[in-house]
Amino acid sequence: MKVGRVTLSDRAHAGVYEDRSGPEIERMVEEIFAEPIEFVRILLPDEEDAIVEALRRLADREECALALTTGGTGPAPRDVTPEATRRVLQKELPGFGEIMRSRSFARVPTAILSRATAGIRGRCLIVNLPGRPSAVRDCLELLGPAIAECLDHIRGFRPRLRERK
Repeated sequence: MKVGRVTLSDRAHAGVYEDRSGPEIERMVEEIFAEPIEFVRILLPDEEDAIVEALRRLADREECALALTTGGTGPAPRDVTPEATRRVLQKELPGFGEIMRSRSFARVPTAILSRATAGIRGRCLIVNLPGRPSAVRDCLELLGPAIAECLDHIRGFRPRLRERK
């Protein structure tokens, strides 16, 4: 299964700090799915047009089944991931963002500031995740079954889920 992961961070892109959320996406995807995974890795600053181009590339040219973004979903002026995502989606699936906010709110009351969304472009499911590694972990644990079901609908392929302990 081919999975794109896009880290969106001005500071990580500039080398101010290490990207920890992108590697956490990989760790969690491999923990959730029993399929062999091929990752396409992208690290970008918070620039809407660059995000749009990256998501189009992952869905259209790389033919990823799943594209996961991390970062840029908050209310700050440079947080533009949801806007960029909506520009490439053919069908929006707002339930992904709704359940992530609902689940996260129980632990972090500021989770309601997230504007994360998800949807489909062609045969690719695109999901915006939070920027913190712990939040990436919490959200992906929750979304695994829905991701598998969605991929079955759009690709005719249901990735096997690993047994959860």
